[in-house]
Amino acid sequence: MTHMAQETAEAPEAVARFLQRNQEALREIGARLRQRSPPVIITSARGTSDAAAGYFKYLSEIMTGVPCSSVGASVVSIYGAKLFLRNGLCVTVSQSGQSPDIVALQDAARLAGALTVAIVNVEDSAIARAADICLNLHAGPELSVAATKSFIVSLVAGAAIVAHWQDRKDLLSAIAALPDQLAAAARLDWPEAIDLAQGAESLYVVGRGPSLPIATETALKLKETCAIHAEAHSIAEVMHGPLELLGEGFPVLAYSPEDESRQSTRRSLATLRNTGARVIVAEEGGLPFIRTNNPLLDPISIIQTAYRFIEAAATARGRDPDRPRFLKKVTETV
Repeated sequence: MTHMAQETAEAPEAVARFLQRNQEALREIGARLRQRSPPVIITSARGTSDAAAGYFKYLSEIMTGVPCSSVGASVVSIYGAKLFLRNGLCVTVSQSGQSPDIVALQDAARLAGALTVAIVNVEDSAIARAADICLNLHAGPELSVAATKSFIVSLVAGAAIVAHWQDRKDLLSAIAALPDQLAAAARLDWPEAIDLAQGAESLYVVGRGPSLPIATETALKLKETCAIHAEAHSIAEVMHGPLELLGEGFPVLAYSPEDESRQSTRRSLATLRNTGARVIVAEEGGLPFIRTNNPLLDPISIIQTAYRFIEAAATARGRDPDRPRFLKKVTETV
């Protein structure tokens, strides 16, 4: 078994551990956000962590209406910009908590008046120590370069922040049920998706709303582990240019959970199929996924299953998903 497969399977237990050990910190975040009513949210992250931040962006904007933007760390670390974030919220997501540019952006946000929340898997790290509140992922060590369980727990952390902030008992209850649902998702297989990726040189992964960052993470993992030129798009944005690349047999993997975007996504999928593209969809009646108790959380169960197919596709292509040729576990940028 590869480390990637083993660590993916550990995600449900890691989620349970995160929720149990961060109860007090999550309640504190919720209380402080209700008190300050932030007018703006920024996120700071790179790579897989930035996809987790993107999921948080969609949930926070959908449920609070407060604009949330990913800010490029170089704005501070290289260009020296002064931020204006009085009473705002800065959420930093980082597995290692070490990258100097991410540290610099969080420090600048705090000086600018934002509440800083760090979501990290290394509690004794620069980002964790400097944040107002740290949410330790408690995911345990990840030996594979391809991060999996830490990403899944980061998604849950973002959802939990929003649920506590808005004091949404229904969402909190749905989050509490995730460990068992993710355990079920970890037993599903997508042989059709493995076949789709096995011979692909290029591939689209599409989604919309909270499933778009999951598509982004899927495409990134297909690049890292399978060396496929995989691109992630909003299914709405595909119509504004990327559609022209489609043709007979072009592989497209789509995520379409049963949320408010379902009807428009269904119409767009029909357009993609009309180009001759080979489109497979994670949806009811398509690629199976475990439905959670809230459609906004379904992308979390989808990526739990998707990681299994990505690992299997990499192995089928003769690659080691744990050890990409040019990548390393911790990447530090300035």
